[in-house]
Amino acid sequence: MTLSRPRFECQPGCTECCLQQGYVYLTEADIARAAEFLGMKPKAFERKFVYRTRNLRRLRIPRVERCHFLKDGKCSIHPAKPTQCRAFPFWPELVKSAKAWQKTAKFCPGIGKGPLVRIRTMREVAEEMRAAHPRLYPNIRAAGLAK
Repeated sequence: MTLSRPRFECQPGCTECCLQQGYVYLTEADIARAAEFLGMKPKAFERKFVYRTRNLRRLRIPRVERCHFLKDGKCSIHPAKPTQCRAFPFWPELVKSAKAWQKTAKFCPGIGKGPLVRIRTMREVAEEMRAAHPRLYPNIRAAGLAK
C-alpha cells in the first residue's frame, strides 16, 4: 500500500501528537540538543528527564501530563525537540502504510491540509527516524519505505 497525493501542515496551536499514548525515544544528539537549549548539562538533563535501558533512551512520562515539555499548549523546547517529534507524522511505519497514515489522520488535523508533500521528502524524514532509532525499526529497511 502506498500514499497518493499526501498533504501535511502542522496546524497552529495543535498538540494532538503530544497527547497520544506511547514513548518519545531519544538519541544522544537529542539529549545534548535539549539540554543545551535548557541551559543544562546533558547528564543533568538525563537524570531529570530520561529513562534509559541498555538499548534505548526515552523521555520519562510525568504523572500528570503526557510530556514534561508541553507547557501552555505548546512545546517549550520546540527549537530543540527530539528527532521523533520533529519527524512526525513521517515515521517509517506511517509512511509505508496508507492504512496507518489514514488512522493517524483521525487525530492529526494537519494530515490532509497544506501543500502536497513530495514522497521523496517523506522517505527522507522516515529514513532519518529509522536511522536514529534502528532498534525500533529492525524490519524496515531504508529501501522499503513508502514503496
